[in-house]
Amino acid sequence: MNAPEKKSIEAIMARWPFFRLTIAVKILIGYLGLAVVVVLISAMTLRSLKKLNDINSDIISGDAPIIELSDKLIDTILAQELYGRRYSLLRSPELLDLYNKKTGEFDSRMDELRSLPGGKYFSLDKLVSLHSEYSAAFQEMFEYKGPQASSRASELDKILRERQSALTDFVKKISHDALRSQNKKSRLSAKTGEDAYRLIIGLGIIFIVVALITTILITRNIAGSIRKLKIATKRVAKGEFEDLPQVKSYDELGELSVHFSEMAKRLKQLEQILVDMSPLTRMPGNIAIENTLRKRLDDGELLAFCHFDLDNFKVFGDKYGYARGSEVIKATAQIIEFAISEFGTKDDFMGHIGGDDFVVITTPDRYERICCAVIDAFDSTVPDFYSPEDRELGFIMGKTRQGTEMAFPLMAISIGVVTNRERELKDTLQVGEIAAELKECAKSRHGSNVVVDKVEEETL
Repeated sequence: MNAPEKKSIEAIMARWPFFRLTIAVKILIGYLGLAVVVVLISAMTLRSLKKLNDINSDIISGDAPIIELSDKLIDTILAQELYGRRYSLLRSPELLDLYNKKTGEFDSRMDELRSLPGGKYFSLDKLVSLHSEYSAAFQEMFEYKGPQASSRASELDKILRERQSALTDFVKKISHDALRSQNKKSRLSAKTGEDAYRLIIGLGIIFIVVALITTILITRNIAGSIRKLKIATKRVAKGEFEDLPQVKSYDELGELSVHFSEMAKRLKQLEQILVDMSPLTRMPGNIAIENTLRKRLDDGELLAFCHFDLDNFKVFGDKYGYARGSEVIKATAQIIEFAISEFGTKDDFMGHIGGDDFVVITTPDRYERICCAVIDAFDSTVPDFYSPEDRELGFIMGKTRQGTEMAFPLMAISIGVVTNRERELKDTLQVGEIAAELKECAKSRHGSNVVVDKVEEETL
């Protein structure tokens, strides 16, 4: 798939409302969809099972017992005939008892038929009527006292056979109808099971297809976003902070992409600061100082630009060495940083121009307390860097730039402060020149001093 096609698909996916949702909501919708399909399949399965259960229950509680009772009724009718005919010939009371017992057994079977739900296949009244006629034929035969070979005996035998045939035919029809109903219900049960099977399989296939498509789309969307973030991460690792791939989605990955781009911009700024940073104090250097000052001037902010410089630092370094001088520089940086943390704001800026020169950019209402705190801390700390002898004398011997040897007082800190509270400052060059001039004015005085612009000046 070429790049234009990928972009086209991504654009379509980005416009689709589903892909504007968060990942958590997408997953939740996926699970809800799964739950709906599972519930639907379960409902259809339960419905089919209930239908199958109703059919089988109808067969077990209706058709099958009717068929069984029909067979027993025929057996009872035949047994009744056997005992009845023997009694009519032998006139034995035991045979009459057996006949009557079978008659009672027939009545019991009839009661069982009445209790079954399958009475729609037959008429109990007709069955009772046919059996009554059958029993009446036997009663006539029992009452007949004539010879068995007479025409009357033949007529009674014929009537008995006709009524028995009618009765058994009716019972057989009941059994046949129940059997036919049972077969019909069995076929319906098989068809219901087959339809349920096909329906469940069909729903399962549809669910699998939909789930597969949805999974592919969601995975593609998430994987594509992760791939872009991975490419962006590699480019940032190589130091490329611009034109990073953007994740055009509205979920957590899209939000992460936005934050990642902001982080890349910040890393670019930090890289610039790091390149410009002083290796000794780890503070921003000249480029950062100039950029920060220019931005605040362009934004029209009220500011105070403070230039710090150490007096007699070169002579100290000449006598005590580079390492001890570096310790003084680092201590000064810590003093200034602590003063800002105590009396400044989080927006105040501190930079190291180089050597023993520092810069603080703060607001006109805070520079005084910051400068006073720096001077107090510096004057109380700097004597510790001298030997006890030099500290007691209050000076050290050294040479001027012209080579003349003379006594130099202990180090002090001079501060030149430029503000735009009383004058308009146009550019960074103007601010630097004024600050340098004020700093030199402070250095011309004894001890640690602050000189503030030409409009307000104070010696501390």
